[in-house]
Amino acid sequence: MNAQATLHPLDLIVLVGYFVAVVAIGFLVGRFTKTTHDFFLAGQRFSWWLVAVSCVATLVGAYSFVIYSESGFRYGLCLLYPYMNEWFVLPLFLAGWLPIIYYSRVQSIPEYFERRFDRRTRTAVLILLLIYLEAYIGINLLSIGTLLEDMFGWNILISAAVTAVVVAVYVHAGGQTSAMIVDLLQGFWLLAAGILVLCLGIHFIGGFETFWQGMPLAHRLPFAQFNHPTGYNAVGDFWGDAVVGTFAFYMINQGVLMRFLSARSVREGRRAMFFTVIVLMPIAAVAVTGAGWVGRAMATHEIAPLEHVTAWEASANPADLARYESTARNIFAIVARTVCRPGVFGLVVAAVIAALLSTLDTLITAATSICVNDVLKPFRPGRDDAYYLRAARLTSIVVTASGVALIPAFMRSETIYQALSLFTSLISPPLVVVVCLGIVWRGFSARSAFWTLVVGSAAMLVSLIWPQLVAPFAHGTEPDRYGDYPYMRALFGLIACSTIAALISWIDARFMPRESTAGREGLDINTLDEARAAFKGGVPNPRGVGRTAVLPMRIVETLDSQVRLPAAMMQQLEAEPGDLVFVSDPRWWLGGLRSVHARLGPAASPDGEGPLLMSAACFGASSLLADRPVRIEKLI
Repeated sequence: MNAQATLHPLDLIVLVGYFVAVVAIGFLVGRFTKTTHDFFLAGQRFSWWLVAVSCVATLVGAYSFVIYSESGFRYGLCLLYPYMNEWFVLPLFLAGWLPIIYYSRVQSIPEYFERRFDRRTRTAVLILLLIYLEAYIGINLLSIGTLLEDMFGWNILISAAVTAVVVAVYVHAGGQTSAMIVDLLQGFWLLAAGILVLCLGIHFIGGFETFWQGMPLAHRLPFAQFNHPTGYNAVGDFWGDAVVGTFAFYMINQGVLMRFLSARSVREGRRAMFFTVIVLMPIAAVAVTGAGWVGRAMATHEIAPLEHVTAWEASANPADLARYESTARNIFAIVARTVCRPGVFGLVVAAVIAALLSTLDTLITAATSICVNDVLKPFRPGRDDAYYLRAARLTSIVVTASGVALIPAFMRSETIYQALSLFTSLISPPLVVVVCLGIVWRGFSARSAFWTLVVGSAAMLVSLIWPQLVAPFAHGTEPDRYGDYPYMRALFGLIACSTIAALISWIDARFMPRESTAGREGLDINTLDEARAAFKGGVPNPRGVGRTAVLPMRIVETLDSQVRLPAAMMQQLEAEPGDLVFVSDPRWWLGGLRSVHARLGPAASPDGEGPLLMSAACFGASSLLADRPVRIEKLI
């Protein structure tokens, strides 16, 4: 079955308009990027809802529509489960990891590992993460090139290179600030387009009842079978995605973590995570899988162009089986082309491209952050911020070009998912074990962390050469045609690396000198009070946290502190001199784009009310408008 088609002029207009809009918005927002703090962490200024939507745009890649539509076509509703696994990481992320990273002011995952452990541990993590991120960039570019080839016959490398140029342009302009605003729009776009394809497909089939009856009974079940088929099963998804995959994505994926660090406070970051888990991820699951369900119902009812698929699936003829496999692989393109009219189809294609761009810009920014903060700064210390900002913008171009260069290597894999799974299953388990132990176990030493990473990574490579090592942990699942256990390697890695960590920690505690933990306060869950105090630079004031007020603002050139409030407002917010506050434009829909973090000085007018007084230096860093009132929020 050929899914390739020629773009209707309306579709072409929509696609061109979309690309122009993305680049224009990225450049406009890039004006708010003035420092490396803005480039990498968006100035930590954004509201929870903006962080959450942009985060979902990052989580849903272009490959998501292709892979999950294909799997939804093969297996049904159970494909909702992989997109709702965040519950497993939620407690540790909210209670430990997010406040630790936020309050410690680290700008990269390797930086945390050096501060928590030592420099050689940072170096090991740096190497693993750069390989992971560059590979992820190349895989995402390959996925959009493959999808456009399936749909329109366009060359994979040319399609990927053009897309890479678009992303590199607006990331170069504004870094994380541009990426988050663009991803806010792309997040809404891709969710709406995925749901639109599902709704149009149900209408095309003849209504929900016809659609539901067209789903085989096994496809209506909420969970997959326990340990079969080999392609997708419940136990494999639990260990591969719910445990190792989810922990890796939220705790060691630099790009995703930078999204939450862009929130204006830990409180807003926690709200963003809750909203992502409870609301957005279930919607995303339906959006990326719905086309596969529609395709399966069309095949059952023998609706063109899928009228022969069930016969091919049941046939023993290799040619028929090959047709079925090709149809399953291209099911998103087939369904979207069938149920969408010209113009609407262009919107859907743009949404798929949006999914790629939103994931890709995050990965590029993350890899750039690591290159600048963990490679350049140690070798070129003491330069001014403008130097590092220029380096970051140039590095973003190099990182993108490197991803394009990796595409031919990944094209050798049988499927995109196979290439992605190879890297995540090999790299994630040692990192997940070390970071989790580092958070919850203050006595987990630097020696133990380093050797767990080294020996654990070696064990993962050995399991790739001898997959028989994974068999005892496979829960009865059958090996694939290559004799491997693609899902169960995650469980093997988790057990192997945990065992290695325990053994090395025992040897370290029994035979090696005890390591000092001085200077590592605030880097584990047991010392969060020290983390908050270090973040504030004084004793935290828990009273009135989250309270807000709106009042006029006046810029004072000679002000001896960043912000001063009238005494009545200080009392209303239960604020004290030295407290950290967030000053922003009161228009909520800006999401914190015009804002600044500041420290309170003494009360401005002890006996009365009045405007907020702000120093000229603080105002210059804020992008606030001098003629508008401001909202002030007590942070800590």
